[in-house]
Amino acid sequence: MVYEENIGEMIISEATRIQRITTTTENAGRIIMATGRGGTGKTTFVALLSRYIKSPLLLLDIDPDQSLAAMLGIDIDTVRKTTEAGRDVPIKTLSDLTHDIEDEDAFMELAGAPVTKKLPLLLQWYTQMHTDRFDLMSLGPKWTEGDYRTANNVFEFIIPSIGENYANILIDSPAGLEHLNRRIVPRINDLFIVVDPSKKSIAHIDRVRRITQKVGMTFERLFIVGNYEFDTEAEKIMESTGETYLGKMDYDAGLKKHNLLGKSLLDLPDDSPACQSIKRIIAGAGYEVG
Repeated sequence: MVYEENIGEMIISEATRIQRITTTTENAGRIIMATGRGGTGKTTFVALLSRYIKSPLLLLDIDPDQSLAAMLGIDIDTVRKTTEAGRDVPIKTLSDLTHDIEDEDAFMELAGAPVTKKLPLLLQWYTQMHTDRFDLMSLGPKWTEGDYRTANNVFEFIIPSIGENYANILIDSPAGLEHLNRRIVPRINDLFIVVDPSKKSIAHIDRVRRITQKVGMTFERLFIVGNYEFDTEAEKIMESTGETYLGKMDYDAGLKKHNLLGKSLLDLPDDSPACQSIKRIIAGAGYEVG
């Protein structure tokens, strides 16, 4: 017996299976992921990075905390859009779409189209928030702890399906290492690890390398970024590890105030300490400022 709540997962799973054997990520834009232990400033880094890297840009927020949207001044719960069929609908998280995909109105709008055609359109219609600077898709907070099976299918499907529309695909990952164990995104061009000045952070870098190798998750380049707590001594220690350390995000009182007031970090002055340090970091990675 198939329970209704599993239908969305089954549809996505089958679409992903077909996609896996018929397409690749070769034509997708550069895939960038930021990871780090909780509280290191990973999402702040992603928000500021999104301000400067080349567009068209797709932001994928797979952190259940959904802090990225808030840091960009977006309240996901209140955003609405009009579909190609003229329906005024709220933006859905990917989690919402997975559980609601059996919604007859949504799925029947596409009549007899194959599921591999329907799913990209549903993703575009219901989960993509468009701005002048980027498109944003959010995983949402409803995934069961430790269960990334359907999330993995969703992301395996998204990047080959729509990735070619973007110069860069920037992923804000959950804190910690569970998402690496689950290999949500199997191939990455650039992996940024945001760290604080602690022995745990150095150990975290080593664990990231070991886990990605073990699960077959590949990346072309790995960069280390220090948070604002780094001092000169901490930077020297990080530089001596042999890792590609790009520098630290400078402390910025204006950034702290923006976060407290819920204002978008995109509105920080371009000459603010945080923005200037991010531009130095991405220059070190060889990125073109967009």
